[in-house]
Amino acid sequence: MRNFDFSPLYRSTIGFDHLSSLLDAVNRNDSSQPSYPPYNIELIDTDKYQITMAVAGFVESELELQSEKQTLTVKGKKEGADGSRNFLHQGIAARNFERRFQLADHIEVTGANLANGLLHIDLVRVIPESMRPRQIPINSEKAKLVDLAKQSAA
Repeated sequence: MRNFDFSPLYRSTIGFDHLSSLLDAVNRNDSSQPSYPPYNIELIDTDKYQITMAVAGFVESELELQSEKQTLTVKGKKEGADGSRNFLHQGIAARNFERRFQLADHIEVTGANLANGLLHIDLVRVIPESMRPRQIPINSEKAKLVDLAKQSAA
């Protein structure tokens, strides 16, 4: 297991104290998560992402997406396996799965579609107005005197 020393980070940043627990959780999940189904994560545009999962053999009613507390969970549950089939070779996986993705702050799932055996999940980073860059005015003594003069004239 890898240990990270975040003390230099804490000296120059504020509010990143949850970073070590997040990295520990990701490290734990990485080793325990199965590799099925395969997936891609793409950066589509500046704040737009897409997860593409290969879910061949699944239909929409057998897939479930849930977003809760910065975790996206994708579940696939095959309805009633057909036991009457006699496979000579079965290379197409038709097993149930559950895959979890940790989402950063302000990442929202905007939609999903299933086409040609691929599940596309669209995500976007929505930065609240209160967190966007803004100009901070600098008040000087001269500006305060002008404001006082305006107030007394009114």
